[in-house]
Amino acid sequence: MSASWITDTIGSVAGFCTTLSMVPQLYSIWRRKSGRGVSTAMMLVFGLGVLMWCTFGIRTHSVPVIAANAATLVLVIAILTLKGRYAHRDQGSEIRDQRTVVSGQ
Repeated sequence: MSASWITDTIGSVAGFCTTLSMVPQLYSIWRRKSGRGVSTAMMLVFGLGVLMWCTFGIRTHSVPVIAANAATLVLVIAILTLKGRYAHRDQGSEIRDQRTVVSGQ
């Protein structure tokens, strides 16, 4: 085995793990029909970082970096899209929560 193959394998496994880590968040938003609790600012900054890693991978011709970060970027966009889609529901539930606190129920 060459050192390059080992390095590519480590990079591929690391990329798979970090990409996979976004799936539970996406599933949770979709299942609950709510993006409440997901920081838009964090997701935007994270997405920018992922986009930059993707660009780095393209410039260095690193297939594992490109593949992992392109997949992660798709998941980040999906999370932000669902968060935006369900924002009106979250605002309604926030108003109901405030009414419950005020009325003491």
